[in-house]
Amino acid sequence: MSDLKVRHELLNGPKNGLKTNSSGVKGLIRQSLEAKSFAYCPYSKFRVGAALLTHDGTVFTGCNVENACYNLGICAEWTAISKAVSEGYRDFKAIAIASDLCEQYISPCGGCRQFMREFGASWDVYLSKPDGSYVEMTVEELLPGSFGPDDLKMKKVHSLPNEF
Repeated sequence: MSDLKVRHELLNGPKNGLKTNSSGVKGLIRQSLEAKSFAYCPYSKFRVGAALLTHDGTVFTGCNVENACYNLGICAEWTAISKAVSEGYRDFKAIAIASDLCEQYISPCGGCRQFMREFGASWDVYLSKPDGSYVEMTVEELLPGSFGPDDLKMKKVHSLPNEF
């Protein structure tokens, strides 16, 4: 991670044209920080928020929602992406992720990385801290050599019969 570009929210916007206004990186991180306040995390006490930016400028927010049956909880990134997909969006420009971690940037879990990958590998992911500082990565950088929808279309050696 030493070659990652660490930026503060007050600096210039990222390389791909997001402006530093309410719809830019600064605003997207602010929205992820706000979404974190809605987290339902009575077990882990680990709040996470996400703000997902579509190519038309629409933002969907999400927070983590835990469950007494631990594996049924859902992450903030899944919530935001699912909200967007349920509204007809499939193409995303960026996502900002926020938590209460002060000494390191929040990073999506492996499941969230794969869930984001479903919708492309080249969109931006902003891993932030509560002070608004962030690291910019792409989905591809978070999940190199990933498996995605195009892999299912690749030619296979042979098809296996369904014997069940």
